Amino acid sequence: MSGALSVDGLVAGYGGSQVLHGLSLDVRPGEAVAVVGPNGAGKSTLLNAISGIVAVRNGSVSMDGQPLTNKAARSVVLAGVVHVPEGRQVFPEMTVADNLQLGAFARPTGADARFEAVLETFPRLRERLGQDAQTLSGGEQQMLAIGRGLMAEPAVLMLDEPTLGLAPILVDDVLERLRAVRDQFHTSLLVVEQNAYLTRELCDRYYVLTNGRIASSGETMPEDPEALMAAYMGES
Repeated sequence: MSGALSVDGLVAGYGGSQVLHGLSLDVRPGEAVAVVGPNGAGKSTLLNAISGIVAVRNGSVSMDGQPLTNKAARSVVLAGVVHVPEGRQVFPEMTVADNLQLGAFARPTGADARFEAVLETFPRLRERLGQDAQTLSGGEQQMLAIGRGLMAEPAVLMLDEPTLGLAPILVDDVLERLRAVRDQFHTSLLVVEQNAYLTRELCDRYYVLTNGRIASSGETMPEDPEALMAAYMGES
C-alpha cells in the first residue's frame, strides 16, 4: 500500500439531509493533508463516508486504485485507511494495553512489533499500560486513540480534531508525535482540524470545506490573520 487516497464527486448525508455535495480531494503517499472549515461544514461526515460509517449516495472513494465506496468499515481498514474519531472514544474501562491490542484486531500479523513501535512513539503510554484508559489525561487519551489506530497498520490515518479540548502545551506534544508518526510509520495523514497552528506546522496541503463543498485549497495555511480567515472561510 502506497497511501494514495482519492475521493471523487462524493455525495453523502443523513436521512433526508444531504451534507456533502460532489466533494473531491486526494491524499498522496507520504503527505499530511488538512481539511478545515466552520462547524457544520461536513468535515466529520467526509471522514465517516470514507471509512464506511455513512453511506455514499454518489461519487467514489478509492485507495491505491482499489474501490472503497460503501465498503464495510473492516474492509476499509484492511485496505489501509484507519479513522481516529473526534472525541478520542477510547474504551474507558479497558487498560491502555488492551485498547492498543484491540486496534490490531483486523491485522494481527506483526502486532507485537507495531505495539513496541507505538510505545516508542508515545512513551507516556508505556508508563501507563496497566491503567484503565479513563484514568488518563485528555492528551494521553488522544495519544492512545492515535496509537490504537496505528496498530491497524494504516497507509492513511484519518484524524478528526486531534487537538480538540487540549491545552496549548499538549497541542505541541500531539504535533510532535504526529510528525513522528509520518516519519516512523510512513503513514499519510488526513487531518480534520480547526487549530490553524497545527495545520500550518504539520500539513503539506489544505482543503477548505464550506457547506459540504470544497471552497478552496492550497499549500500550508497562511500565517497572516486576514489571509488565514479568508482561507478558512473559502474566500479568494
